[in-house]
Amino acid sequence: MTGGMLSQEVETRRILERCKSLGVISVVGGPDATSSPQRYEMADFKVLGEAESIIGDFVEAWRSGARSGTFTAEKFTTDVTKSPIPRFDLLELKSYTNIGVQFSRGCPFICEFCDIIELFGRIPRAKTNAQMLTELQTLYDRGYRGVVDFVDDNIIGNKKALKAFLVELAAWQKSHGCPFSLSTEASLNIADDDELLSMMSACGFYQVFIGIESPNADVLNATRKKQNARRDIVASIHKIYAAGLFVFAGFIVGFDAEQSSVADEIIDLIEEAAITVAMVGLLMALPNTQLCRRLAAEGRLRDVYEEEDGLGMGGDQCIHGLNFDTLRPRSEILADYRAIIAHIYDPDVYQARILRMLKLIKPPHFPIFTSGLPGELVQLRRLAWNITVHRPAVRGMFWRIILEGLLRGPHALRPAIQPVAFYLHLGSYARDIVRLIDAKLIALTDRQVTERPLAVQNAGR
Repeated sequence: MTGGMLSQEVETRRILERCKSLGVISVVGGPDATSSPQRYEMADFKVLGEAESIIGDFVEAWRSGARSGTFTAEKFTTDVTKSPIPRFDLLELKSYTNIGVQFSRGCPFICEFCDIIELFGRIPRAKTNAQMLTELQTLYDRGYRGVVDFVDDNIIGNKKALKAFLVELAAWQKSHGCPFSLSTEASLNIADDDELLSMMSACGFYQVFIGIESPNADVLNATRKKQNARRDIVASIHKIYAAGLFVFAGFIVGFDAEQSSVADEIIDLIEEAAITVAMVGLLMALPNTQLCRRLAAEGRLRDVYEEEDGLGMGGDQCIHGLNFDTLRPRSEILADYRAIIAHIYDPDVYQARILRMLKLIKPPHFPIFTSGLPGELVQLRRLAWNITVHRPAVRGMFWRIILEGLLRGPHALRPAIQPVAFYLHLGSYARDIVRLIDAKLIALTDRQVTERPLAVQNAGR
């Protein structure tokens, strides 16, 4: 992360040019290529959209001798019940801290800034119960034990299908000796369904990522995230803790409707709710979203890679973002963002938040000592050694929190350990963010000073 950092677009072009110079056929796909295919014009093959319905066409074209082409899936029509079992046999499973699977695609909500509904639609499509259990059985048969992450963008988008699956998942876990601990993403309205929380806990879900975005109801309503505006967010998070699920959360700074109080509001919410790992980013108008279309219509959208302040506007929303003309002064937004990051990842503040969270989280309805425990103990031993020997600045935090977790019972050990493990990265990354935001603020100030005489001159004409 430096001032000379290449943008994603420039780096992509360089890679594709290198492929051509070497005579290597390039194939691109995935969300970015689907949303912005113009950035990948140099690629020989483009496989756009959900691959299941078009990958056969690509393979057939290749076998018939084609060496270029574009294959585009019809949106929102892929039958995920026909998705093949992932090739887990190609992975060195022991090298992974968790393995991803997917139950459903799509989300019923209409958040203005989100591209999930643009890529996968608003009607969640779920795999069959048998299909999901076969995926888990495949992992089990290959000897994997540990964390399985359900990578659904909102696993509760189709609650009826999910509850039917959870019944069978709980039975499968029990019959196999509880081999997997589970994590996922969900919308905050998961807190409204006691039965669902209980079922997820009973299946072995221990962690959930939730997009909160803002504590301000006006901001949430303006960006069409109304499902978060009609509730007590802190009480909802505490209710999830009470079900035995550990909460990660996402926040965004830079919405049109936010006020100068945004930094204090977000900090207060994170502290009151005891959200240890809070992923805070600057608003990015992603391609083909409602937000992107609105800003373009208003003449406010910038190219995502346009130079802003000498540091560029790459794809990292923690450092760049704000790829549009903001309503509030950009310097104020960046200063607020800096204040949030500097506060929540201060080591003493972070440690205190973990300790408060441990008082709130309750034992899950799931056997603590699963057959995946040996692997987790190995990871704990490595973490303890790394911190004790190589990270003395974090050593006190680590052992105090481990002790507190042990005192509160086995259920508290994992939510005690994970935030400390994340802090090994997040603490130093937060300092990098603060340093680079400071550089942005200086660059913006210098630019304003440079432009001021011209502004005065124009005003006098």
